[in-house]
Amino acid sequence: MKQSIYRAMIELTNGRFTSSLLYKFARSKLSRFAIAPFSKTYRINESEIENELSSFATLHEFFIRKLKLDARPIDVDEDSIVSPVDAVIEDIGIVDNDRKITVKEKDYSIAEMLGGDEEAEKYKGGTFMILYLSPSHYHRIHSPVTGKVKRQWTLGKKSYPVNKWGLAFGKDTLSKNYRKISEVQFDGGELAIVKVGAMFVNSIERTHVNETLQKGEEMAYFSFGSTVILLFQKDAFQLLPSIQAPAPVKVGECIGHIV
Repeated sequence: MKQSIYRAMIELTNGRFTSSLLYKFARSKLSRFAIAPFSKTYRINESEIENELSSFATLHEFFIRKLKLDARPIDVDEDSIVSPVDAVIEDIGIVDNDRKITVKEKDYSIAEMLGGDEEAEKYKGGTFMILYLSPSHYHRIHSPVTGKVKRQWTLGKKSYPVNKWGLAFGKDTLSKNYRKISEVQFDGGELAIVKVGAMFVNSIERTHVNETLQKGEEMAYFSFGSTVILLFQKDAFQLLPSIQAPAPVKVGECIGHIV
């Protein structure tokens, strides 16, 4: 019953009209008056932001803010793999032989998430990691590894919530939401970085255009809170033993090593 009510409410509020209103407001000059209350409500550390609060003309500009250069040091260990985002690691596990992952007691098809059986097959038996970004987080996405971008593609249309309620009551949010996928070849094999859109606005903007990526280099940004899913091939990634989900993490912090 709760599941049905939740889905009905989301369908009513996630239409083109409401999405358009939110999109326009966040980019309007009027929205600048919401910046200070937003920052206070979400307890954002203003000391690490590159620019002063008064310099942002809209709420959208503030939401995609950049940080000072030294705010997120990148782990220097040659074999380390780092967090691509400021987030909470919601879940970690293994892609099963049916190419599915289980998150919050729900199964998700990797083939559906990536758009095909061939794309999913290479991650069978590998490790997945779910990183959830709340509205309070820094929303730029950085590369977890040094490597070469093999392919990038976009799937899905609408986006539904990916918070704990969305994962519990939503329908296939991680595999059906609007998403942009980057596949990167690195020393350990191939890595899929799945950037999942959040409720109302599908905006995931790519900022990196070169074929190669350096660990910690910016790749893209979200316009609203969302989720990043990392998919590693089997025997390519060793999780840092101290990490147990749920766990907060920041850009550049070591989450594991290349096997």
